[in-house]
Parts: sequence; structure tokens; C-alpha cells
Amino acid sequence: MPELPEVEALAVYLREHAQGRTVERVDIASLSALKTASPPWTELHGRTVGDARRHGKFLDLDCSGLHLIVHLARAGWLRWSEKLSAAPPKPGSGPLALRCHLGKPGQGPGFDLTEAGTKKGLAVWIVADPAEVEPIARLGPDALELGRDQLAEILAGQGGRLKRVLTEQGVIAGIGNAYSDEILHAAKLSPFATANKLDGDAIDRLHEALRATLTDAVERSVGQKAATLKSEKRSGLRVHARTGMPCPVCGDTVREVSYADKAFQYCATCQTGGKPLADRRMSRLLK
Repeated sequence: MPELPEVEALAVYLREHAQGRTVERVDIASLSALKTASPPWTELHGRTVGDARRHGKFLDLDCSGLHLIVHLARAGWLRWSEKLSAAPPKPGSGPLALRCHLGKPGQGPGFDLTEAGTKKGLAVWIVADPAEVEPIARLGPDALELGRDQLAEILAGQGGRLKRVLTEQGVIAGIGNAYSDEILHAAKLSPFATANKLDGDAIDRLHEALRATLTDAVERSVGQKAATLKSEKRSGLRVHARTGMPCPVCGDTVREVSYADKAFQYCATCQTGGKPLADRRMSRLLK
């Protein structure tokens, strides 16, 4: 899933490549991805791209005051092209959800919004104000704007597991499964730690790790071509999606906790005092 660093990099990329261009045509290939009916997507035609920004994990393209808002979900992506096909895409079950021509169709540049797999979650809104998008209106403070004291105040009001708190967008915006694993590993904290029971030293480590991990990821991502951002993300991960591999800090084997449709990774030596965490899916299989 694209998280704060990748979405920030996409916003920067669009500012560099799309700003000042005219939206010549928008093609909708997946009506289920479009979450608003009014104004219609054709209202974007003829408007000039003025800015691109990020709200948590939402991408916002400002087209002369009308906003094209995108949430890429788990398997969505933005693919830039210097020349898009002029033929309108056929609606169907393929990966293409939306195509935006920023030049004469068939001659100019633009981008596709695509989503892999059969479970579709990519969402698009066309609104006059980003706050009209309910998930954006509910976002907590942006992860990169959190001070140490603000983080401590947030954690004090959260009695759940730290992993869940970090990824709850209404609490802290921008962090997902991958970077929460990386942050907790850098902070030497258990994913199952109770958020409101962290002491001052643990909060200091968590805030430092959060800032350093996300800032480093943004710096590595910004300037990359949109097509290479996914591989850049993977190359910078130390524990996430590295189950069975050695921890780069201590050499212990990276372990995994699995749920119905996702998993997270951690190092027992670095984060849990050497104690493996309970894996509910494995526990059920062993019964």
C-alpha cells in the first residue's frame, strides 16, 4: 500500500510534470472507483492543474479549484506517460480505473490510475473542497507534523496496541502497515505494546524513529520516477516483508504475525526481549 512517503513523492512528481498543463479529457474505466456523482468528471475538462498535495495517504490534484482526490488503497498506483492512447478505455475488470489526458489525446502526456488484483479499493472523488471527502475530514494530525509532546498526548488517550494506533488514520495520518513495522523496529518497541503505558523514554524513541524513518523515506522517494517508487520503498525496508531473513541490526530471524488478510514483521531480539509474539493464524493451524 502506498503510504505517506510514496504519496508525497507522487505529489511532488505531479507538481513537476503536471502543473500548468490543461486537463484535456478524463476517461473513467471503473465507475465503482468514482465515489462522487456531482460535479461530473467532465467538469475537469479544460481546467489547469495548479497544484498537487497530500492529505495523509490521499493524493490531491487541484485543477483550477476543482480537486481530483485519489486514495490508492492496497494495490493502486499512478502511472505517468508522456503519450497516452487516444482511444477511450473499455470499462471492465482490468487494472485501469481512470485515465487523465494532460495534452491532446494520443499526442500529449498524462497518467493512469491502476489497481492490481480482484479486490478493488482504489477510490476517486471530484470535489470543490478536500474537506468534503469524509475520510479526509476524519484524518488525525499528519505523522510528519507531530511534535514529541503531541505524540505523547495522543498515546495517552489510546489503550490499544501500539501497532494499531500508529496505523489508525483518524489518530495519526499517513502511516500504514509497512512503515509502522519500520518505525517500531527502529524504536525497539513491541507492536503489541499498549500505547498509553509507554514511559517517557519509549515515547522519545518512538518520536525519533517516526520522524527519522518517514523523513528518510520521503528523501529517498522524492525525485524518483513514479514507476520506480515501489522498488525504492522495498529497498529501504529493514523488517517489513522480510520474514525469515536476518535482522540487519542484530542478525536474529525476522518473524511474522499473520491475520486474515495481512501480516506484520518484527525482530524479537530488538523489540520484544527475545519473546516471539503470538501468531493467531498459526495457533489455529496447530490446534
